[in-house]
Amino acid sequence: MKKQSPFRRCCVLMQVTALLLGLTACGGGKQTATIRIGVALYQQDDTFISTVVQNLEQAAREKEQALGVKINLNITDGQASQSLQNEQVDRFLTQGYDIVCVNIVDRTAAAVLIDKAKDAGVPVIFFNREPVEEDLMRWEGAYYVGAKAEQGGRLQGQIVLDAWQGGLNTLDRNRDGILQYVMLEGEPDHQDALLRTEYSVKVLTQAGVSTEKLANETANWQRGQAKAKMLQLLERFGERIEVVFANNDDMALGAIDACLEAGLTAAELPFIVGVDATPPALEAVREGTLKGTVVNDADNQARAMLALSCTLAQDESPDQAVVLEDGTYVWLAYTMVTEENLDDFISA
Repeated sequence: MKKQSPFRRCCVLMQVTALLLGLTACGGGKQTATIRIGVALYQQDDTFISTVVQNLEQAAREKEQALGVKINLNITDGQASQSLQNEQVDRFLTQGYDIVCVNIVDRTAAAVLIDKAKDAGVPVIFFNREPVEEDLMRWEGAYYVGAKAEQGGRLQGQIVLDAWQGGLNTLDRNRDGILQYVMLEGEPDHQDALLRTEYSVKVLTQAGVSTEKLANETANWQRGQAKAKMLQLLERFGERIEVVFANNDDMALGAIDACLEAGLTAAELPFIVGVDATPPALEAVREGTLKGTVVNDADNQARAMLALSCTLAQDESPDQAVVLEDGTYVWLAYTMVTEENLDDFISA
């Protein structure tokens, strides 16, 4: 069964009146309501997350015009600290925000935030960093908007598989019939990192490609950390590295930085692939240093989150705004990007 939207908090008379006026405005009246959305980010300087925020702000401006509703976004930076993010969410709840959207620092900490949101009667939408399923099932007012990490991993692996099958002599530098690779991973035990790592290689092995993992290093989604780790890997393995899998584009770009600093030309770089299709990554694909990435749809992720937020804030069924799976999940699809189809995404 589909969820029904959670009951709003008890309001004083003036708040009830304002809400009724707002609903009238959404139906075409002249008066407007204000929807207050608190957005708690795990780390604002993450390239992909900053892109989601930019799309969310743009979508909010468009939604205001379409609905005649004022939308206030309050965006906070958790600075990779779950305790700091908890404080930020507490403030949203005590200040009476209509919706709280959380890009959670630690996915295992979601239960605490869900229980607080439930007590306050405020729907909570997690995005991009998926909480544990059991935690999301704690309350019907908890939702998740994002993409399935295993699909991103599979498509990343498919980019490498297509290159291997289409130009074996190019990818298999030492002609041993084995694909030697290194893996740059996100945070330890992070679901997206684990699944992207697993499924990117599984696509190759299931297709009968012999693989050899030279090393895997954790770079916490960060370009600078990935560069430092890649420089170490180049010292250890040198030309033996044929492919670099990076769990996200920032780490893939860090690997490219390291290779160029080590004196490799663009033609001498390993076959490097990422995930997210951030603007800097798309430019690297155009330059030929990044061989492929996978679109993590920042625009539609933001739009789905906003549509769900506005619908819940007006006590309407979320099914009117988004397609829900199991009454909880809004899934966005990943898409491969390589040099062949790059122009479709650059123009978009």
